[in-house]
Amino acid sequence: MNKLIRSFVAILIVSGLLLYLISHLNSSQGLSSGNTLTIFNWGDYIDMEVVERFEKETGIKVIYETFDSNEAMMTKIEQGGTTYDIAVPSEYMIDKMRQENLLIPLDHSKLPNLKNIDERFMDLPFDPGNEYSVPYFWGTVGIVYNPTMLDGLEITSWDDLWDPALKNEILLIDGAREVIGMGLNSLGYSLNDTNPDHLMEAKEKLISLTPNVKAIVGDEGRMLLENQEASIGLVWSGVASEIMWENEDLEYVVPIEGSNLWFDNMVIPKTAKNVDAAHQFINFILDAQVAAQNTEYVSYSTPNKEALQYMPEEMVNDERFYPSPELTEKLEVYENLGKKNLAVYNQIFLEFKMEQN
Repeated sequence: MNKLIRSFVAILIVSGLLLYLISHLNSSQGLSSGNTLTIFNWGDYIDMEVVERFEKETGIKVIYETFDSNEAMMTKIEQGGTTYDIAVPSEYMIDKMRQENLLIPLDHSKLPNLKNIDERFMDLPFDPGNEYSVPYFWGTVGIVYNPTMLDGLEITSWDDLWDPALKNEILLIDGAREVIGMGLNSLGYSLNDTNPDHLMEAKEKLISLTPNVKAIVGDEGRMLLENQEASIGLVWSGVASEIMWENEDLEYVVPIEGSNLWFDNMVIPKTAKNVDAAHQFINFILDAQVAAQNTEYVSYSTPNKEALQYMPEEMVNDERFYPSPELTEKLEVYENLGKKNLAVYNQIFLEFKMEQN
């Protein structure tokens, strides 16, 4: 009997040691929730020095993962394989995630720096009262071009892209909403239009652009434009700002017909394991000086009005990236179109892409 008891005690000791080792390993790899924060964000969309400063000041370890589309982000959160504490979706996706009960309401009492956000970017239709989201960056969709490669051609309108002189010159974003929105706007329609006749009209007009399309690209587009391997591209404003910093010959314009005004916001997914740390990080990012540093790195427009005083004047006074109220009135936020309409957009975009081969 004593031998049996000794064996049982030995098993308990070994089991305890194994549990300790597993727990320690998980903690060191960031798998435990108590002192770890897992962030899901777009690629190259934060100054990692800011993240390191947060870790140093709080003792919280940050695990940082990236996604390349709103849809990919939402799918991974729905699947629940990784429990993200913070995600950074765009406005229409926030609306969809909110409707599908994938978000945790924010505790505004834990976000005192929320007062730094410009009121223009608060209480928007995709999240009334900012119950679930906090503004991170905003910007526009427009055209970046190199006048020195286009014999001084000035671009002001979407229709300018159909100029035969631009044969095999244009790079397009690999995004259905951006490209179809361009087609709709060029016809005078809303970029949220779901009228089947209007969408078919936009499709045909986009197909007629095919001779001018050099490629449909992802992140590599910025390098092609920066290195003058293409003269014109459909881009987000932050991308334009980055490549214009590297190549001063480039210009950026939001077409006169109007375009997209987008917002990326920080949210806490329903599956979050460290909600307290998520609030700490969001409030940290909302600090004026932290936001200024992060904005200078990322190059997109900040909604943090208090951060502007800590940023270079030439940056905050550049109306190409901080447009006037007169221009912003012509811009539209992407709406959540619903699965059926989004499937139509995706099919049109796929057919357009097939024309490029």
